[in-house]
Amino acid sequence: MTKRLVVDPSWCKGCGICVEFCPKKVLKVVKEKITVEKPDDCIKCGLCELRCPDYAIYIEEVRDEE
Repeated sequence: MTKRLVVDPSWCKGCGICVEFCPKKVLKVVKEKITVEKPDDCIKCGLCELRCPDYAIYIEEVRDEE
């Protein structure tokens, strides 16, 4: 299993809190919504998920393709 960062745009209000807490500067506010600008740089630390007041961003596990 691997992990990936997911942003639910329908829940995101674009507050930018996750952007400020991201140690690798992976996230960016675009048109008042958060986008994952550099997914390969994400270390899946979970700080964005922890700080999001709207539960719009989370890390999920996905099955590796064999």
